[in-house]
Amino acid sequence: MKDLVFIKKIVSLPEIFSLKKWILFLSIAILFTSCGIYNFTGGSTGQAKTFQVNFFQNKAQLVEPGMDRDFTFYLQDLINNQTNLSLTDRNGDLVYEGEITNFTISPMAANSQQQAAQNRLSVTINVRFSNVFEPEKDFEKQFSHYYDFPANLQLSAVKSNAFEEIFERIAQDIFNASLANW
Repeated sequence: MKDLVFIKKIVSLPEIFSLKKWILFLSIAILFTSCGIYNFTGGSTGQAKTFQVNFFQNKAQLVEPGMDRDFTFYLQDLINNQTNLSLTDRNGDLVYEGEITNFTISPMAANSQQQAAQNRLSVTINVRFSNVFEPEKDFEKQFSHYYDFPANLQLSAVKSNAFEEIFERIAQDIFNASLANW
């Protein structure tokens, strides 16, 4: 009789291992399917399948040629890379539009000769966001950022790095406000 109980224990041991594997598999499957509307960047796209970024016109008093186009493309690329949404040119589920309202270069610090030692490039962009599935998340906000650079340099010498840093910050802030609910 003792031999029969021992044999039952040996037979049920593999069943326990396969049961543990099955539970682990189900847990992982539930974890990934329950996060279906989220992505690893923290953004929630809800029911949206498409997004649209309209051209951001430069309406600032000081106009830097091409900046409007560059920012529009930067925002499109960021949303495209951080979500599973498809870019469209009309009738998007999520729509981003607006204008560049401020572009200024101002002195920030003086040296011992009372001359500017550092300049600050500031950019402000007004954004209107609309979500056809969740209109309560629609907003109109201004986003701004700056880039400091040595006063002995011309804007043309730092423009590429300055725009990259400013666009990265503003576009990420827009993404967070529209999709991460920050």
